Amino acid sequence: MRFCDDTSGFVLLRDVIPDLIEDMRYFTDFNFIGERIDGYEEGCAVLTEQAAKALGTVAGELRKKGYLLKIFDAYRPQCAVDHFVRWASDPDDVRMKEFFYPDIDKKDVIPLGYVAEYSSHTRGSTADLTLYDISEGREADMGSSFDFFGRISHPDCRDITEEQYENRMILREAMIRGGFEPYEREWWHFSLKDEPYPDTYFTFPVNSEALKNRTRAAE
Repeated sequence: MRFCDDTSGFVLLRDVIPDLIEDMRYFTDFNFIGERIDGYEEGCAVLTEQAAKALGTVAGELRKKGYLLKIFDAYRPQCAVDHFVRWASDPDDVRMKEFFYPDIDKKDVIPLGYVAEYSSHTRGSTADLTLYDISEGREADMGSSFDFFGRISHPDCRDITEEQYENRMILREAMIRGGFEPYEREWWHFSLKDEPYPDTYFTFPVNSEALKNRTRAAE
């Protein structure tokens, strides 16, 4: 494992997918913590070039079926993950419990796999996303919201309607065909199978200026 602030292998996802809908929750205060997360200086999605290209292919396939991609998170700097871990260790901060983890005791969010000390997002090739139904003009109904901690968010959960389950499978199957692997606890989470930096955790902030600089400064 190593930490690195080299941005040269990363791109703005909207440059690859122009009709991408960005709803970067950690740039806002509407997330499971309830405040903007460290390292999110701009509400833009950033990914490695390889992951962005693969996701562009997925977006093209789904567009033909009447869907756009809506993204909630992509590259996540290590300082943001550290922010998550600090929050998880504070039992008194439960301000967003009713929205994101009403049935989970906060002390269990790390043991249950909803928060981790090191995240695949920090390696730059993981995306949290959903479908946007073009004809309906809204997100496809997936049966639970993004970042809802609970069994209902597991991709294979059947305690939802048939339509909700089918929507999950449309996204899941397209992502798998595109070279991504799903996560067993989150229907929205996918990582590029052949990620370019499997042992590197990046530290640069989420902003477009960081990518413009494209500097190399590895630790």
